[in-house]
Amino acid sequence: MLRTALLSLALLLGGYGAVAWLTHDFQVWTDEGARRLEVALRPLPLPAVVVDGPGIAPTALPDLLAASGQVTIADFFYTRCKTVCLSLGGSFGEMQAQLQQQGDAGVQLLSISFDGAYDNPAILARYAQTMGAEARRWRFARVADRQQQAALLRSLGVVVIPDGMGDYEHNAALLIFDTQGRMVRIFDLAEQELALNYARHLAQQPAAPPAPAATAQPGAA
Repeated sequence: MLRTALLSLALLLGGYGAVAWLTHDFQVWTDEGARRLEVALRPLPLPAVVVDGPGIAPTALPDLLAASGQVTIADFFYTRCKTVCLSLGGSFGEMQAQLQQQGDAGVQLLSISFDGAYDNPAILARYAQTMGAEARRWRFARVADRQQQAALLRSLGVVVIPDGMGDYEHNAALLIFDTQGRMVRIFDLAEQELALNYARHLAQQPAAPPAPAATAQPGAA
């Protein structure tokens, strides 16, 4: 009887420990939650994929973000979308209006098309006009190269599934990038105000010094 009780207690403690480890001490319960926690703990550098768009010459995405000197709130969309992308566009329009009203120059908005083969700069320009985007605050871009596009989506955890008829199923989130072009937070679409407030707070922080360049060790080839 005692042996059975001790065995049950050991199994219970083992299971508790496993769950605590898998959920970062019970902070998250899903893969998505775990991904967001990891990003918050360790900012995620972007791959050097090349983007272009209205007013954007072909440029590596990390360089584009870093050159602005601003914190960036980004989303992924495609212009032919008639559902969630319109909600994203509406949210960005509201955030743009708040940034305009308060004269906040430390935060910019960036919408990145994952349908780069179709959404060329001319199409993106027309879409931006339809959405009422002010180029100084809300820019549009695409990754033209299919392999680079896949690498970017994979690195950021953006899920895009073509339906075979020209449309896509995809997740939607507000991604925050710091002035070094690193992803530092992920917010749900419903957390628009929280995302904007966080981006503003981040923009007010002193810029972090650049990482020191790696030096060769003595005797290294």
